[in-house]
Amino acid sequence: MLTAFLGLLIVLFLIGIGVPFAIGGTSLVIMVLESGLANLQFGLIAQKLTGGINSFTLLAIPFFLFAGKLMNTGSITKRIFDFANYIVGWIPGGLGHANVVASIIFAGMSGSAVADAAGLGVIELEAMENAGFDKDFSAAVTGASSTIGPIIPPSIPLVVFGVAGGVSINRLLIGGIVPGVLMGAALMVLIYIFAIKRNYPRTRFPGLKEFIQCGIDAVFPLLTPVILIGGIIGGIFTATEAAAVAALYAFLLIFFVYREVTLKDILNVAKEVVRETAAIMLIVAVSALYGFLLIKTQIPMKLMDSMLGFTQNPFLIMFMINIFLLVVGCFMETNAAIIILTPLILPITTSLGFDPVHMGLVMVLNLMIGLLTPPVGMCLYAVCRVAKLPFDKMVKATLPFYVPLVMVLLLITYVPQVVMWLPNFIFN
Repeated sequence: MLTAFLGLLIVLFLIGIGVPFAIGGTSLVIMVLESGLANLQFGLIAQKLTGGINSFTLLAIPFFLFAGKLMNTGSITKRIFDFANYIVGWIPGGLGHANVVASIIFAGMSGSAVADAAGLGVIELEAMENAGFDKDFSAAVTGASSTIGPIIPPSIPLVVFGVAGGVSINRLLIGGIVPGVLMGAALMVLIYIFAIKRNYPRTRFPGLKEFIQCGIDAVFPLLTPVILIGGIIGGIFTATEAAAVAALYAFLLIFFVYREVTLKDILNVAKEVVRETAAIMLIVAVSALYGFLLIKTQIPMKLMDSMLGFTQNPFLIMFMINIFLLVVGCFMETNAAIIILTPLILPITTSLGFDPVHMGLVMVLNLMIGLLTPPVGMCLYAVCRVAKLPFDKMVKATLPFYVPLVMVLLLITYVPQVVMWLPNFIFN
């Protein structure tokens, strides 16, 4: 039955069937194989589809999307990038470091890797190319740094994992702060090495007056992650409410403070958010049906028994899970992968003593690296479009950046305290 579940799904993906239709089609085939076409339970299908998206927590998704897109609509992304450049632009490889720092800051606003690559990436690529950086290197830095977006809160994939696994969203979001910062630091080390080797430019060390002026220009955007993370940590609002606060703050900022958009622009952003939310919710709905069938056929338990029969070494099992997730991330849409695989993997890792919050960050980071990996690699395609760079050159330039990302992945996998100490400190 596992062959039918995964084999048919993979075949449908490979022949170009859309993600929700591939998942839904596989689910229907499994139900027909189980009970026959004449006994197909349409009521059960409807119940699972609607039940999958009947969650208050999922309201965070459209609000986070709305906040991120509003930030990209005005000059907020430029203010963030300019501020980041003043902080680290004087280090060898300056604008490359600014690219990473800007992604870390923007990660605290959007929760989406693709939003970072497509929105902030436009400004980053133009600035780096104008300063004399190689085009492919600039694109690779932009793509790699965008993977930080869904690790640092807010994070749409972590919200989806929390719903799929019944895990505290607040703990998941706070657990992503340290790994996200480590990803940025690791990428900056690699950029520094390339900068020295290739003699990339850097800016002069900014004067105090310039730094203060740039900080004043960026102060309101910089308050966004402070409000979100501070509100969650302080217990002022839940993650879902934080998403609504972020959307409201972004609207007030670009419409009333900076006055850079009209109501028509806001309406166009809202339409984009509705389309993207509908696509995500369709995936969540059909994945809920698929997950129900997985549990009904006891495939997670059988998979756990077979894996534990092969080895009971937790380090080896986590290594196998990481390899599996990295491969899945190359082919499958992130949210679909999370909903489908969480019921399979979480029982195994929980039985080995790993905290579900820790596993959530491991899974999402694996899948974020997948966003940077062909053949699906949505961040690769997004940056290719923005940079107008051939796909093969983009892939070649990105290869060195897998090293720091995988190193951080291994660190958080085998040293769970990297993920767990902050949520444990705050919420215990």
